[in-house]
Amino acid sequence: MVRAGDAAVGADEAAAESTPAGGNGRPWYRRVVREELGVTAAVVVLVAVVGSARPGFLAPANLLSVAEGSVYVGLMAAGMVFALAMREVDLSVGGNYALCVVAGAVLIRAGLNPWLALPLTLALATLVGVANGAVTAYLGLPSFIVTLASALLCRGIGLALADGKQITDLPADSSFFVVVGGSVLGVPTAIWVIIACALVLTVVFTRTRFGVRVRAIGSNPDAAAFSGLPVARMRVAAMGVTGLAAGIAAALSLAFYVAGDPTIGNGYELTAIAACIIGGTPLAGGRGSVPGAVVGNLLLSTVAASLVFFRVPINWTTFATGAVILVAVGFDALLRRVRRRTGGRKGGGPG
Repeated sequence: MVRAGDAAVGADEAAAESTPAGGNGRPWYRRVVREELGVTAAVVVLVAVVGSARPGFLAPANLLSVAEGSVYVGLMAAGMVFALAMREVDLSVGGNYALCVVAGAVLIRAGLNPWLALPLTLALATLVGVANGAVTAYLGLPSFIVTLASALLCRGIGLALADGKQITDLPADSSFFVVVGGSVLGVPTAIWVIIACALVLTVVFTRTRFGVRVRAIGSNPDAAAFSGLPVARMRVAAMGVTGLAAGIAAALSLAFYVAGDPTIGNGYELTAIAACIIGGTPLAGGRGSVPGAVVGNLLLSTVAASLVFFRVPINWTTFATGAVILVAVGFDALLRRVRRRTGGRKGGGPG
C-alpha cells in the first residue's frame, strides 16, 4: 500500500520537477533566462555606461580582473541560495572561508602536498556547514544565532592557528598554486571554477530530487514535514552545500594569494546574502537562483570597480553597495506587485 503522505510527496516532487522553483509550466531554461535577465542587463548597462566615460574600464584585462575579484563571494552566494531557499541564513560563510584558508596554509606549510590539502580543506568547510545545520535542525535553534556563533568560533580558531598573522612561507612553485592560482586559455582559473560550480549547483537546485525537496521545505515547512519529507536531514544537507561553496572559495583564494590570512573575509557573508536577494532569491524561501546570485554579486563588484575608475573615495564604496541593494530589492518588489495585479485581472473574469 502507498501511504497518503508518500503519495502527496511524490506528486509534489513530480510537479516541482516539471516546473522547478514554482514555475508556471514553462521549461526550466526559459524560467532561468527570464528571472536572471534583469540583473544581467543591469551589469551590461553599467559596464557600458562606465566604459563610455572611462574607456580603460573596458580593457579585457580589467574586465577579467573584476570578474576574478567577484569569484570568492560569488561562490558563497551560490551556496547561500540553498540555505535561503529553506528559510535559513548562514552568517558563518565568511568565518568558514577564513578558517579554511588558514587551515589549508597550515597543512601546506607543514609539508603536506597542496593537492592533498585541497580535499581536506573542502571537507573542513563542509563539516562546518553540516554542524551548523545539525545544531539548527535538531536543537531547534535559529540559524541566525547558530551561524553567528559559528562565524566567531571559526575566526577564533583561524587566528589561533595562524598565531594572529599571515602565513606566507608556502611553496609558490607548486603546481597547485601555478594552475589553480593562474590562468587557463588566458582566463583566470577561478573564473572557470565558478562557471562550473554555478552550472552544477543550478542543475542540483532545479533538476534533482534534492533541489525539489529544498524548495518544497522552504515553501511550507509544516506541510513538508506532514507529508513525510526528511526536513531535518535536508536542512543539514543544504547547510553543508553552503559550507562546501565557502570551502571552494577558500581554496581559490589560497591558491591566488599564496598566503593564509586569518582576517580575510570580513563582511563577505552579508555581501553574499545581498547578492542572492539581488539575483532573485527571496528571504521568504521556497525558490532561488544560483546564476542570479552569481550575477548579483558581479553587479556589486562592478559597482565597486567603477568607483575606483571615477576616483571616488573608497569610503563611499559601502554606501554605493547599500544603495544598489536597496534599489534592486525595491525594484524587484515593485515588479512582483505589478505581476500579482496583472495576474489578478487576468484571472478575475467570469468563468
